[in-house]
Amino acid sequence: MTTEKVKKRYPRPPMSLIESKIPGWEVDIYIGGSTSVADAELLEKHNIKVVLNCAINLDIDLVSSQEPNPPEHLLKHGWAPVRYYKIGMIDGPGNPESMVLAGYHLMRSALDQVLPEKASYKVREKGNILVNCRGGRSRSVTIVALFLHLEYPDRYPTLDSAIAHIREKRELHPDEWYETPKPALIHLAERAASMEKMLRDAGFGQDMRKA
Repeated sequence: MTTEKVKKRYPRPPMSLIESKIPGWEVDIYIGGSTSVADAELLEKHNIKVVLNCAINLDIDLVSSQEPNPPEHLLKHGWAPVRYYKIGMIDGPGNPESMVLAGYHLMRSALDQVLPEKASYKVREKGNILVNCRGGRSRSVTIVALFLHLEYPDRYPTLDSAIAHIREKRELHPDEWYETPKPALIHLAERAASMEKMLRDAGFGQDMRKA
């Protein structure tokens, strides 16, 4: 069965709650696809203040205010109603080995970041986080699964246990598990978990959660 046929046969919400009030940050984690991150009302409804886009082939115009009278040769720019982060991953083979590990650290850093009290930093509230890709089935699942496994090993002792939890919460049907996430991304996530644990054992990148 092709990917498009699987999507039509097994529809899912544009956005799914994966974890509530995660220890150390007390925010909710959501996973979604392109329609979720493009829906301003949906973002507001779920108090999304942080968006991490994992897809290299998906861009979202989140700008809600522009610089006054920008030169004609400049594209629309300004600030968005959320804090927007992006790591451009391919949905399958082709990503550098370190890219998934970078995605984990970007997600974690986005939650830790404290913005200054300046007019140019419009969105300072912590709020919840939405991790998205095009369909919310593979790249975003990979990054969130790695995050859950590394941050909460007592609850998710293996990467597979974190993926299984997300498949349930994201309503991913068993017929599509062969690509949710893609095998190449699972392999990179396993490598990333090993690299992170080696760094921590060596005294680098230790878990600095507030919990």
